Amino acid sequence: MEHWAFVGRADELARLRTVATNESEHGLILSGAAGIGKSRLLHESVAVLPDDAWAVHRASANIASSGLPFGGLAQILPADPPAGVSPAGLLRWTADGLRAQAGDRPIVLAVDDAHLLDPPSAALVHLLVREEATLLATLRTSEPVPTPIAALWTEGLVEHAELAPLSADDSRALLATLVGGPVEAGSAQRIARLGGGNPLLLRELVMAAVRGGELTQAHGFWRWNGRLALAPSLAELVDARVGSLTAGVRDVLELVSFGEPVGLSLLLRAADPADVETAEERGLIRVVGDERRRDVRLAHPLYGEVVRRRCPVTRSRRLLATLADLVAEAGARRRDDLLRVAVWRLDSGTAQDGTLLLDAAAQAFARFDMDLTRRLASAARDAGAGYPAAELLATALLFADEPEAALTVLDAAPNHGTRRITARATVEFFGLGRTEAAETLAAVRPADPAETARVRAVEAFLSLQVGAVERAHELAVGVVHAPAATTPARGLARCVLAFLAALGGDPDGARALLKAAGADREAWRRDLPTLQYALQMAEGTLVTVSLDLPGIDDILTAEFADLAQSGGFGFGSGWVSLLQSRAAWLRGRTDEALRAVDQACAALAMVRVYDGSAHFARATIAAMRGDYALARSSLEIAEAAAGHATGLYYAWRQQSRAWTSACAGDVATAVQVLHDAAARLRADGFHAVELLVLYDLVRLGRPDLAAGRMTKLAETVGGRATPLLVRHAVADADGEAHLTIARELSGLGYQVFAAEAAAGAVRIFRSARDPRALAASTLLADVLARCDALRTPALRSVQPTLTVRERQVAELAADGVRSREIADRLFLSPRTVENHLQRVYTKLGVNGRNELAPALRLLPQ
Repeated sequence: MEHWAFVGRADELARLRTVATNESEHGLILSGAAGIGKSRLLHESVAVLPDDAWAVHRASANIASSGLPFGGLAQILPADPPAGVSPAGLLRWTADGLRAQAGDRPIVLAVDDAHLLDPPSAALVHLLVREEATLLATLRTSEPVPTPIAALWTEGLVEHAELAPLSADDSRALLATLVGGPVEAGSAQRIARLGGGNPLLLRELVMAAVRGGELTQAHGFWRWNGRLALAPSLAELVDARVGSLTAGVRDVLELVSFGEPVGLSLLLRAADPADVETAEERGLIRVVGDERRRDVRLAHPLYGEVVRRRCPVTRSRRLLATLADLVAEAGARRRDDLLRVAVWRLDSGTAQDGTLLLDAAAQAFARFDMDLTRRLASAARDAGAGYPAAELLATALLFADEPEAALTVLDAAPNHGTRRITARATVEFFGLGRTEAAETLAAVRPADPAETARVRAVEAFLSLQVGAVERAHELAVGVVHAPAATTPARGLARCVLAFLAALGGDPDGARALLKAAGADREAWRRDLPTLQYALQMAEGTLVTVSLDLPGIDDILTAEFADLAQSGGFGFGSGWVSLLQSRAAWLRGRTDEALRAVDQACAALAMVRVYDGSAHFARATIAAMRGDYALARSSLEIAEAAAGHATGLYYAWRQQSRAWTSACAGDVATAVQVLHDAAARLRADGFHAVELLVLYDLVRLGRPDLAAGRMTKLAETVGGRATPLLVRHAVADADGEAHLTIARELSGLGYQVFAAEAAAGAVRIFRSARDPRALAASTLLADVLARCDALRTPALRSVQPTLTVRERQVAELAADGVRSREIADRLFLSPRTVENHLQRVYTKLGVNGRNELAPALRLLPQ
């Protein structure tokens, strides 16, 4: 970690290098905060300039040299200056000496921390730029700049730009580089946010977290537990940036540290406006616009960590109480104000309103912040909010994979009739994998009709998970039509029916049910918090089985995905990663799909009821890539853990097994596994999934086993992909039909399916020696160019293996090199070259040299 790679800044690096090598430009000065990466960027920009083309002079000013004449440029000055020369003469002598050393080469000055240059050095830089030298320099924001340097951009001689913090993506990439491996998505997101785009602070943060044991490696990923070890080096680095503070400015910094974002008007009421102004001028806080309001935030997230840690307990409690009072008096009008006030009340010891705490806990739960939900729900329970607080606390513990603790909370809660019974069954089922929990609920006979509806709704959801489809449907329909059913009970029942509609091939019906289930969320979050889980699961299932790529993208770009990845919700994070892998795989981006599914494996490792689910997906993706070793090992892990898995998603397991067999070359076994799975899906009424499994048979070369049933399913299974999949199944030996379908599939984003359809066209045309094979090969090559590694049986059939020599000869021939020239280059006889070409033509199914180029593009590199 001591020597870390240069990450990101591609645009800035390119700009600096362009300035350095462009005769029409004279320089670029970058300003930025300490540690933001100015020095490293400057070094990288000139490191590639060859010494024989440019005279590059590197200098780094510092405090020690700022008081010495020419101290800032001592590293580059010519030796033995003449005695008795005036300051102006010395400047002239130095400039002439540097130009003499450069000869015909352009001079490039790379000056780091130019704000620390002594006056003579600054004057020399100014003179050299005026005499056609190029300046690349860095300045620290908010520091005084020597007049000759400032004059360079005020007079238009060089450009001046502010270096922005690293982007979130670049911060995550740097994080992975620092720890030497992939970082779990939620952890990466939170650490990158805390680093604030400052590479130096991010590095110190990571080093402190690794040394303190807060950042550890498990299941192939680094994971942060959310705590921060305030190492001395990190604290000193922040102290150096903050500097000494007056009491008033310290109060401003502390208020913002505990309350950000703080409304500017509220901050001006709580602190002296002059101190607020000073804090902003010193770069400690920043004022940002939020619609019609102005908010104050810290200039860097780590300032808050250090300030909060060092603030005495009594003062921190006073500040928190002050913030709570200010926002409450202002009306708490913003969406997050209730949650913020509750947390401040809790941390300041002034929380007495159990209802306030419970409402805030429900908001935290809606944001998938399980740690905060637990804190607030526990406090609400202790403040007398009753059973609802205990149930919400138990649900948060369940989602954090602490089912035993959740049961302890429920057992200690006041007896609340069927609510506790259903909550306990939910924890036992999803937390401990006890599938008999559904049978336990079936035996419960409440006297109250509303409680009966609640019990039956939860029973329906659990029955669905174990594959008791008819029972789940019957119960859910009964709840939806029960006059006494509450809104949350009906919502959960509608989720069950939405699941069944999605799996059955009615996406429009499923969407309508989900819309109705999601209405009035505030009512059911307190009364039946498990509904949040059911709703997200049903939405994910719908977009997955209907191959709804835009729908998946909508979920991944919605607030939920960001919250699930960053809020400590392991299942939610894994669920999002599985959706990411699904979308990436359909688009042929199998590298991205594999990374996402690895994230899912790590996130779901502790979620017992879904043990193995992500590994089944990983096996499928690996098989599609032709990586049998990875597919087999992933399948073995999944099979070993599948004892706790629920029965609803059996088709995904069977597809994983089938594709792993196909990857090994055992297509017969794969076909039998898929055929059996399709029969079971038909019996269960899961027609959308049945269609996908039957399409797998088409992809494996057995449309005869699928086309008839798929044609029948097209009458009932909705979704934009269905007609295309069916047309592919019935295309038979019509190469032109395969080619048309491939184009349409590609246009919808289904690049894997498009590639296989195009491969079918190539295979048909080649076998008939049809000249349309050239167009088919070109299309297939274009589709594969958008994909990462992809080696399915359909593609392998048109991707024969060439020997190294055959490949060499074929590539030269495809480039237009004549046989005699090929023979001379490869030290072969012309007859041998022709023999190689004939074997290549036969293997690739092409008629001559003009068809070689697209055919070769089909082959793996």
